[in-house]
Amino acid sequence: MSASFNPEQARSPPALPLPTPPLTKAQFLLTSYLTILIYMIFKIGLCQLLVTPDKAKNIAHARKAIEEAAAKGAKLVLLPEIWNSPYSNDSFPVYAEDIDAGHVASPSTAMLSQLARLLNITIVGGSIPERSGDRLYNTCCVFDTQGNLIAKHRKIHLFDIDIPGKITFIESKTLTAGETPNIVDTEVGRIGIGICYDIRFQELAVLYAARGAHLICYPGAFNMTTGPLHWELLQRARAADNQLYVATCSPARDVGAGYVAWGHSTLVGPFGEILATTEHEQDIIIAEIDYSLIELRSQLSTTHLPLPTPTTTRDSTIEEEDDLVYIYI
Repeated sequence: MSASFNPEQARSPPALPLPTPPLTKAQFLLTSYLTILIYMIFKIGLCQLLVTPDKAKNIAHARKAIEEAAAKGAKLVLLPEIWNSPYSNDSFPVYAEDIDAGHVASPSTAMLSQLARLLNITIVGGSIPERSGDRLYNTCCVFDTQGNLIAKHRKIHLFDIDIPGKITFIESKTLTAGETPNIVDTEVGRIGIGICYDIRFQELAVLYAARGAHLICYPGAFNMTTGPLHWELLQRARAADNQLYVATCSPARDVGAGYVAWGHSTLVGPFGEILATTEHEQDIIIAEIDYSLIELRSQLSTTHLPLPTPTTTRDSTIEEEDDLVYIYI
């Protein structure tokens, strides 16, 4: 063996300098955008609403809650899953709206669009039953400060559950699964969208993190069986694993409803810490998001392993990407 051989060299490959390609104009603008956002601090409002069988009443109630959240300084407002309709397979076809047909056919999204513009806020509009042709979807709409519809996420992972003696609910009896992950640039950062059961699939959150999300919003309606077990656990896991903010918003609990929601709308920070939460009653949570904490969290990570972007377990609805995802330990 050569006397100049250093055993330490065998433990890791030599570091090779890689050429730095010039930034395109789009890349430069994106880098500048992300740099500015990393120092952004703003308030988010989580509107935990009690849902009734009266659609007009639900819309009016949501409007009032959004106005109250904005009056308290919220620049981003999140609504619950299925806030304009009872959560049941019988109700979905009755309350469904054709979002693409415009405001007359969709009074729920018309209200959200109007308020986003009037209040100069971003609204992640929970979800409502959407009718598109002969199909129904569980759909979340995002509106910018001009009232424009800038994203529409259809729930990818439908909630089909059968726990004998506790709960049976098969969303797929009436709803069709969405096929597209949705991440959107807003005035308050880059936001990934999931709906309820989507939060159980880490692959979706990893994809959003790889695409630069600062925050993932999950309107959701966990129930009295799954809520106590997994609601908080999953939120904290998604936030800590991916080093970003996670916001959830549930309907308020109605013990007389056919489907009883767990409540406990929550904001979780990039360290996996609960920043704000509530119990099960109607409530409006106002909390602060500070994107500099994402940078602080990432600085504590020293090891990164390149892995292919994973697919979800639901028939590979999320395609693999050409670039790499970095898992930080």
